[in-house]
Amino acid sequence: MLSAYDLEYIPRVLTFWDKLNESQKNLILNNSSPVHYDKGSRIHSGEKDCIGVLLIKKGELRIYILSEEGKEVTLYRLRDGEICILTASCILDNITFDVHVDAEVDSEVLLIDSYYYQQLCKQNIYADNFTHKLVIDSFSDVMWAMEQILFMSFDKRLAIFLSDEITRNQSDTIGLTHEQIAKYIGSAREVVSRMLKYFAQEGIVELSRGGVRVVDKKKLKELIL
Repeated sequence: MLSAYDLEYIPRVLTFWDKLNESQKNLILNNSSPVHYDKGSRIHSGEKDCIGVLLIKKGELRIYILSEEGKEVTLYRLRDGEICILTASCILDNITFDVHVDAEVDSEVLLIDSYYYQQLCKQNIYADNFTHKLVIDSFSDVMWAMEQILFMSFDKRLAIFLSDEITRNQSDTIGLTHEQIAKYIGSAREVVSRMLKYFAQEGIVELSRGGVRVVDKKKLKELIL
């Protein structure tokens, strides 16, 4: 059952809400449900798993691809106030690759059933345009991830990741292990550890158990430019 907060949150996140008639609004409200995912939960796995659109109230989701050998490549992450559309991939045309979605932390979401969301998009051009923009934004993130992996040196990739994290968290301290960082940037833990050690020797970061602190943002930025 939707709470009072949910009833306020849905119109705020679905920015086309004021373009819906009452029947269409009820279609969404009657087919949305609050869901809790524990840290580490697999939310979506491949094209046959089409649970619906996720409105993230609180938490963090990781979207990634998985090779036949089990290697993971993180495409992007979503946090509070963002929307995961690829968990409704069955309603999207021309999606030709499988993505996986995990909860990185305990997460609270609103799940809109994929069938009814698709019906809404067929009825309402504003909802359809909103959805296509979500897809375009998602693929922009995917292309950025691929560009880094294929064309950027590893020190630059790691510098970009650290810079993005301190901006995202508004803190110079990044509470991630070397293994977690490797998972996010599609590398091996040993490679990450060696590069972080080099960064530390250059006075860019300080390393601690389970975390990294950026101490020289200017030098970090120079690696990115």
